[in-house]
Amino acid sequence: MQETDPPGPEVAPESSTDQANSTTYAAQLQFDRPPRSIYHFRKQYLGGGETICPNTNFLKGVKWSPDGACFLTASDDNCLRVFDLPAEAYSGQLKSQSVTELHDDTTDSFAAALQVQEGELVYDYAWYSRMHTSDPVSCCFATTSRAHPIHLWDACSGSLRCVYRAYDAADEITAAYSLAFDRQGSRVWAGYNKAIRLFDLSRPGRDCQTITTFQKGQDGQPGIISCLDFSPDDPNLVAAGSYSSVAAVYDAASGSAAFILSGHKGGLTQVKFSADGNFLYTGARKDPDILCWDIRYTSDVVYRLQRDTGDTNQRIQFDIEPMGRHLATGQAVSIASPVSRHLAQSNTLFHVNMQTCSNEQMQPQQILMMCCLFSVDLRNSGKRPPGVCSAGCVTWLVTAVRLSQIRGGCLVNLLHTQVGVMARWPALT
Repeated sequence: MQETDPPGPEVAPESSTDQANSTTYAAQLQFDRPPRSIYHFRKQYLGGGETICPNTNFLKGVKWSPDGACFLTASDDNCLRVFDLPAEAYSGQLKSQSVTELHDDTTDSFAAALQVQEGELVYDYAWYSRMHTSDPVSCCFATTSRAHPIHLWDACSGSLRCVYRAYDAADEITAAYSLAFDRQGSRVWAGYNKAIRLFDLSRPGRDCQTITTFQKGQDGQPGIISCLDFSPDDPNLVAAGSYSSVAAVYDAASGSAAFILSGHKGGLTQVKFSADGNFLYTGARKDPDILCWDIRYTSDVVYRLQRDTGDTNQRIQFDIEPMGRHLATGQAVSIASPVSRHLAQSNTLFHVNMQTCSNEQMQPQQILMMCCLFSVDLRNSGKRPPGVCSAGCVTWLVTAVRLSQIRGGCLVNLLHTQVGVMARWPALT
């Protein structure tokens, strides 16, 4: 697709965002019972050609839209798919899927409403922060991919709206590694090597403000800025993580670093503020801990949440449910691990044979969660677990999701099935 610079998107009306943010989340989740799967998706991800994804296609992640009406997935075939949530999903009378339906490779629960094909490996993607389905102008998302500028896509038509370009010292286009829209919906923040660039959405092209995160001989945040997140309480606070194992909190108004946080063993893959904006959670690759920081008193880590990610370089994501009381995370678990169940330190754990759950996300206004996992090509492994046919295609996969109560309490591994699964937790309303 030819890159052009059409006018940028208009900011969504105040009423649309207020409508999305005013929705209350009154359900209490019951963690003594596992969630039930209501939708699954696999067939749509099996059509990638060998030239696009020679090691078979797999899901990289999933993100709910800010209004919770749809979700966006990214996969190894460089394709982004938008799925609209059916009206029936908002009712509490959804039927759980049978074992036969979950193992059916020929039919998905429903098809993607939109597909967008990027030209190279997708590094990151983000929904417009003030997106609401009642305002088509606000329905858009941004992507960044290898050797490409930032693309802003229309989530209704799939057309390319705008292009935002950054250039290196040789005046060549350089790709962003992470993306995040500010809370006002006026700028997109992009992470680069030792820098963060801020693009005004109304001015596509190469004009941008640059925040240098590290300079030789000075304190700062070195390395590639791999993840970004804005505080829900203070629009001027933005957290950034880097592959140098350092997190930082910046003042968006001045561009200066308010805090530099060190404590991870590997490169950071996610930073996320708590619902009240007082705490920052950080996760890293090759690191088994999610660290909690109190940004009001940053002298030390408040506590650690453990997960099975100490031996993987994969980007394993976590999310906090809308009430802010629980954190759910994917984790990497060996496919050969035995079935077991044990109780340790007041935490209930469930382990089964499973693949890696790379990403999970709580829906903003419902008790729904999307999960996705990495599938593997087992043709040359010499081992074939139940459900894997002789040709090597995976027909039965299980995802593990660890859900932790943020302020003490239970720690539960919740089980889901299939490559992409939507599950609903039992709730007391």
